Amino acid sequence: MIQRLLRLWRTLHWLRVSQIAGRLWFRLYQPSPNLRAAPSRRAPQAAWRFAWRPASMLAENRFVFLNQEGELLRTEDWNDSAKPKLWLYNLHYFDDLNAVDAGDRAAWHARLIGRWIDENPPGKGNGWEPYPVSLRVVNWMKWALRGNALDAAAGHSLAVQARWLCKRMEHHLLGNHLWANAKALLFAGAFFEGREADAWRREGLRLVRREMREQFLDDGGHFERSPMYHAILLEDVLDLVQLAAVFPGVFEEDDVEAWRGTAERMLEWLRAMTHPDGDIAFFNDAAFGIAARRDELRSYAALLNISAPAVADSVRHLHATGYVRAECGPAVLIMDVGEIGPDYLPGHAHADTLSFELSLHGRRVFVNGGTSTYEANAERLRQRGTAAHNTVVVDGQDSSEVWSAFRVARRARPWGADVIIGKDRGGTIRAAHDGYLRLPGQVTHRRTVSLSAGQLAVEDSLDGRYAKAEAHLHLHPAFQCRRISEFDFVLEGEGMAVRLRFEGAAGVELQDDRWSPGFGVQVPSLQLIATFDGNRLRTIAGW
Repeated sequence: MIQRLLRLWRTLHWLRVSQIAGRLWFRLYQPSPNLRAAPSRRAPQAAWRFAWRPASMLAENRFVFLNQEGELLRTEDWNDSAKPKLWLYNLHYFDDLNAVDAGDRAAWHARLIGRWIDENPPGKGNGWEPYPVSLRVVNWMKWALRGNALDAAAGHSLAVQARWLCKRMEHHLLGNHLWANAKALLFAGAFFEGREADAWRREGLRLVRREMREQFLDDGGHFERSPMYHAILLEDVLDLVQLAAVFPGVFEEDDVEAWRGTAERMLEWLRAMTHPDGDIAFFNDAAFGIAARRDELRSYAALLNISAPAVADSVRHLHATGYVRAECGPAVLIMDVGEIGPDYLPGHAHADTLSFELSLHGRRVFVNGGTSTYEANAERLRQRGTAAHNTVVVDGQDSSEVWSAFRVARRARPWGADVIIGKDRGGTIRAAHDGYLRLPGQVTHRRTVSLSAGQLAVEDSLDGRYAKAEAHLHLHPAFQCRRISEFDFVLEGEGMAVRLRFEGAAGVELQDDRWSPGFGVQVPSLQLIATFDGNRLRTIAGW
């Protein structure tokens, strides 16, 4: 009990006072829905463009979210407690309204909107929680701006939802949740006109201006340090630019220019955090299929005459977010040498400090574990834990104290990050972290990663006392592993072979593993676990 209370204190003391007060207010304040007539709608000057999502409506009453199918047959199914919370959230988002070939399902969409209004009374159930409200309001408005007929009942419901959202803003969560709330208010303030709509727009602008300063860092990355959420918010910023074009004169030019500049920097950050296969690297919460891919976002940006600046450096150190990308020949390395996220908002963080991923010839070879669930269970803890990433575990502990679904108590602090560009366009990355100083032996982990022509060398050193230390190396499912000797291995797959040697290991185990590239997905794979013989371990991969 005492240990649990201490862990809770080590989690809560990082929170801002506004978060604690906001949570209390959110729970105690129970507003009543405002059902008065909706404001008049503003006339758009252009149709909405851009869709990337695959269809999630398989039939009029059948859906697929998070790679899991389900049906909506009864009113109760909107809030079915037997389904994961995130699946139900997706049901209320209405993303399919703006998915690829959505026009083929327009009749289904119209009936689904009507059904949602009839079966989800104002203020009741999952659909009226602020985050689903925020995404649904935007999706309904985009659907109407694509030329679909939004009837009077739906227009009235949109106004009721916007008013409700104003009273349920997620100031206690902040981050991407509050950003989504603010974006929805901007959409509502542009879609409608009149005094009430102007008030929504002013509040949305106030928050967007503030949150852009807070959430978008100098290197272009989002402050939660998740490539997946970064891509989601990049699409949001592009949406704001398009919203200003659909309703010209509604937003100030200074705001629109700020959005465009932010989108340019975010595009370049996303390029650095994308593997040659076109998909994001897996650091912190990250999975395929939730956010648009880089190529899709780049195409969207091009529609708005936005492009990222060309950066040809073989080694990029994204100082603010703490990532490094290095390229040499057929190899692309992406490494985490930064904080796990904002101290007051580490909900999407993993204990992945100093981990890395590697691609060769356009194919992933070494991968972090990914994310398949947000449920508070053992699998969620495993996926957030240090052992699910390509880094070092000391005495079976995580480098940052992740717990529950979105909690972090003590967290690793990286320091001494140094990046040196090599003569052959490769590079050397050095960094350390103090995440294991809390252990009785007060251990510091130092790592040096060198990428050169035909080789990756990883040297780990541990200062302090410990009983056991292990370096984990997770293989992409396409690769098999063959032991040549006690410390030598060959990885084979994707038409290539990679030689591995461990120096300074007491032993190396080859174990079954599982990779989680998407929600609801786990793919059998392999991992190598090298146990330290002393305080240094050197891992060499050659190709």
